[in-house]
Amino acid sequence: MEYIERDLENKILSLVEDYACILITGPRQVGKTTLLKKLMAADREYVTLDDLEERRLAKEDPALFLQMHSLPIFIDEVQYAPELFSYIKIEIDRGAPPSSFWLTGSQSFKLMELAQESLAGRVAILHMTSLSQHELYGAGENVPFTLDLAALKDRREKGRAADAAELFGRIWSGSLPGYRSGRFKDREVFYSSYVQTYIERDVSELVSGVDKLLFRDFIRAAACRTGQILNVHDIAGDVGVSDDTAKRWLLVLEKSDVIFYLRPYSNNLLKRTVKTPKLYFFDTGLVAYLTRYSSPEILESGALNGAILENYVVSEVRKTYQNAAQDCLLWYYRDKDSKEIDLILERDGVVHPIEIKKTASPERKMIASFQILERGSVPRGKGAVICMRPELSAIDADNYIVPVWMI
Repeated sequence: MEYIERDLENKILSLVEDYACILITGPRQVGKTTLLKKLMAADREYVTLDDLEERRLAKEDPALFLQMHSLPIFIDEVQYAPELFSYIKIEIDRGAPPSSFWLTGSQSFKLMELAQESLAGRVAILHMTSLSQHELYGAGENVPFTLDLAALKDRREKGRAADAAELFGRIWSGSLPGYRSGRFKDREVFYSSYVQTYIERDVSELVSGVDKLLFRDFIRAAACRTGQILNVHDIAGDVGVSDDTAKRWLLVLEKSDVIFYLRPYSNNLLKRTVKTPKLYFFDTGLVAYLTRYSSPEILESGALNGAILENYVVSEVRKTYQNAAQDCLLWYYRDKDSKEIDLILERDGVVHPIEIKKTASPERKMIASFQILERGSVPRGKGAVICMRPELSAIDADNYIVPVWMI
């Protein structure tokens, strides 16, 4: 099995010098444990709360749990014993040195809420994603994606060029380390096991008495609508549950980082915008598995090819910010006249419109909606079409053509 170097490594190593507690959150099986085990020194004790005896002690007597283990410590799957947070706070307030506690967990919303309540000002919280395109195919340091021309030229030198066939291979293969590292070679079995484990452990923890087969159908119904404006009623109807149940189950998917939303861009001068978010999955390999595309070639010619490509681009842009531990201000635009911009990136007080297209020859009409942003109160910067064109180019001085492989 090949270890794939992660962009968060340097950020973690810099933060451990300042914080007594580091918390790494993120979806199941994105490599949180593997990364921290690689970084930790021999004197750090490792405890996983997957061990039911350790979990019982941590929940029932967290003070004794901490007495039984030595600092520095790495506590894996800490979401199973939230009772620990208050006692970790006590240890930090008593003077626990920097890097005393390393924690990981796969229920990000719950963990961040607990950490912010109990460990405010005492913990550095980092969100770890599945493997990024940069980690798999790039070189050098990760840099948040921008439409600065010099930065785009630098990305061109550090990325690995890919044509449409290879890009859909990347999309279909997904970004989970267990499969991409070569540890597991049968993709079908890998993703089937992933979904089953997720429902058995994470979903069952969050939803008491959930119908597991029905929830699996629900995830598939959601995957069929990736890259689309959320329609709860349609998803609910596909699996025969109520709209309220569908809303609760979508919240479970969001809390466990399986899906995320792109919120609509709003501005006090742009009043006809829709208010509903768009739905995306954290891993396009999971989407391709759930929607039953059995090869990259079939995916490339399938009905969902454009939506899954959009999912890939949005998630990869987002990863460049998460892996730099920076806030990522991303939206989409759609108004009641059906004018739409796939992605709006805000940086340094300027908005940048982006279209995502499965074409190698983008046309000027694809950027026609960009002018809408000029009516807003936030200045509009450079725009771009991110597409299958193999080389960096431009439509005009204000709008670039950016290959997908350069993200």
